[in-house]
Amino acid sequence: MQQSEQGSGQHDHDVIIVGGGMVGAALAARLGHTGFSVGLVEQGDAPTPPSGDYDLRISSLNARSLAFIKASGTALPEERSCPFRHIDVSNQDGTGHSLFSAEDSGMQDFGIFIENRTLQYALWQRIEQLPSVTCYTHCAPLNTVSATNNRLLELDNGKTLSARLIVGADGAGSTLRSLAGISVTNYDYHQRAMIINVETELPQQDVSWQVFTPTGPLAMLPLPGHNASLVWYDRDETTKSREQLDDDALKAAIEMAFPKRLGNLIRIVARASFPIKRQHAQRYIGKRLALIGDAAHVVHPLAGQGLNIGLHDADTLAEIIIQGRDPGDYVNLLRFECQRRVANQAMIAATDSFHHLFTGAKPLRQLGDLSLQIAERFPFAKRMMMQQANGLNPFKMR
Repeated sequence: MQQSEQGSGQHDHDVIIVGGGMVGAALAARLGHTGFSVGLVEQGDAPTPPSGDYDLRISSLNARSLAFIKASGTALPEERSCPFRHIDVSNQDGTGHSLFSAEDSGMQDFGIFIENRTLQYALWQRIEQLPSVTCYTHCAPLNTVSATNNRLLELDNGKTLSARLIVGADGAGSTLRSLAGISVTNYDYHQRAMIINVETELPQQDVSWQVFTPTGPLAMLPLPGHNASLVWYDRDETTKSREQLDDDALKAAIEMAFPKRLGNLIRIVARASFPIKRQHAQRYIGKRLALIGDAAHVVHPLAGQGLNIGLHDADTLAEIIIQGRDPGDYVNLLRFECQRRVANQAMIAATDSFHHLFTGAKPLRQLGDLSLQIAERFPFAKRMMMQQANGLNPFKMR
């Protein structure tokens, strides 16, 4: 439904999105590209062009996510992204191993790795080209109240806006979710992930790999040229101790712990760490309100699906809005909740299973090894797994 068909003068926008990160900006671009009047509320500045060394925050975009972003007319810069065509999964002692190939799975590639800031900047560049999207920066929600045909959003800059639907895409600590009175469940894995960007002697090419150890996975995400993003999962205290190492000591620790295929390191570019926790909103919707992305769910990052399922939320919600007469129609919001909760709950269960299978007690780890062996021996199973991970499985809930 186009803006001209929806506007009645009773609201400022068809849809207001709180949070201008990757998921919120992607939804704004998709709806704005279709002609809806969209207000995008962002607490910080508009993003600036990426330059210099690669940022620590790297995400994977699978086939469905890429299609959703391209449907908004957004162009992604190839020079700061890296396609990957193989995923190599193994355990530390070599008893379990499986290599997944995009070609064998009926795809050209599995997707791309891209800096979060590069993706966000590209989306905002597209938004600035769309006359039906208005950006409100340096402001945050103070209150929200639902009415019969719209919902009001009071901002801390003195403005009060109204829309048929307000969407919370403001992250794990969502203010809009709190204002709507939606609670969350939490789980602490008592693990910490250290992210280390490195420059390597060997080019990293198109293979992403993950090695499971009893204390957590070691992962390598390829970046263009001789660059890679390493993710080192371990117990809280062990990771905090590792953070205290200087660059030379950290290089030595990486070369000792990570597989030899990484090659020698030229330098440590940047490093950071974060705790591993799971969070899930008790509901995704309210009256003329919906939650997407981390505002609705935070999953274990070992499968690299956190951003993808957030973009799938946005994709599903966008299609329901585009096909409907009223963006905030409660029946349509219930469809969104049903479809995405089933899919997201399945992803949470899958990542939890991987975590416990490969880092749990020895009998569980042996079962994890067996699952890799089975995957390697049955190509059809591998193909189905990869298609589902890319949102291409026809049996997958959208």
